[in-house]
Amino acid sequence: FAFDDVPAAYDLLATGKEPHLGILIEYPTVEHASLMRNTVVWESQTTRTTKGAPPGVSFLGAGNYAGRVLIPAFKAGGAQLRCIASSGGVTASHFGRRFGFARATTDTDSLFAAEDTDVVVIATRHDSHSRFVLQALDAGKHVFVEKPLAVTMAQIDAISAAWTACGAPGSRPLVMVGFNRRFAPQVQRMKALLGGVREAKSVIITVNAGAIPATHWTQDPKVGGGRIIGEGCHFIDLMRFLVGCRIVDARVQALGGANGTTRDDVCVITLVFADGSFGTINYLANGHKGVPKERVEVFCAGRILQLDNFRQLRTCGWGSVRKHNLWRQNKGQAACAQAFVDAVTNSGAAPIPFEEILEVARVAVALGEAARG
Repeated sequence: FAFDDVPAAYDLLATGKEPHLGILIEYPTVEHASLMRNTVVWESQTTRTTKGAPPGVSFLGAGNYAGRVLIPAFKAGGAQLRCIASSGGVTASHFGRRFGFARATTDTDSLFAAEDTDVVVIATRHDSHSRFVLQALDAGKHVFVEKPLAVTMAQIDAISAAWTACGAPGSRPLVMVGFNRRFAPQVQRMKALLGGVREAKSVIITVNAGAIPATHWTQDPKVGGGRIIGEGCHFIDLMRFLVGCRIVDARVQALGGANGTTRDDVCVITLVFADGSFGTINYLANGHKGVPKERVEVFCAGRILQLDNFRQLRTCGWGSVRKHNLWRQNKGQAACAQAFVDAVTNSGAAPIPFEEILEVARVAVALGEAARG
């Protein structure tokens, strides 16, 4: 039976109209070249030609977080989705069709070379971030990289040097790390209140991080960097943002484990800032999931700010005790992507100064290495 006549073959099986020992189905001939294509195209290539036009954004990596959070955020922010790449191609093709990308590919080099791509979003495993950031800068593309920026000091230094070599200040591509928490609406409210305070601040961030198996790739120092580098950088950046001053000292105390080892997923980080402010990050993976994951507290000038899980904000000392609650948790992912798209569209300043991104990256790597001993 020809492939198009398969229903008749199944009818023969069901009815037994003719005696048979077996049934052969002939599939149509397909050119080998078409089976080996590494790019699927749904829309012809276009280029961004005018200032103020939405940027063309391509994604490198098509994992769960990219499909669940990042791609919808960039699409909602007005970005033109051009190309999505993944190593196997299956997830790239799936998200490409679902979100309306122009094409999907397994050829990552073609993504960096594409004329219709202004921005490369890097959402791959942590150990590949620095390599792809360097490749994007070499191609003259703006870069949005999911945290962390890099997993070693050498990688951070290489990115810093490559960015500086891109040209004079103001003409270089934007490099942004997805530190979304500083864009959360409740954090923005806290920052506005703290803007009128000149005294030093004390900040406490408690993270009920939840356990991840030691065999998971994020726990591997060479692949994921460990949890301080891979996730703790979020809270280092958040504290840096709330204080608004340079970090001058950083230390970590990690929980002891079996055979004299330490756990970098159960630790206390202490940061000291140039204005005399200080803070502690209690990053704890040995708790219970019944307690909300994140709490941020700021003590300063006889006042207190207390934020629970990016929903409930309590302000004490700003006129009276007040509660500012959201209907649902908002960690700022959409606002983070929107700020970056707007900056590229309007040739504006980076939403997070690149110097702060480097500062947080270096502190996170130093702390991660110290925690592991």
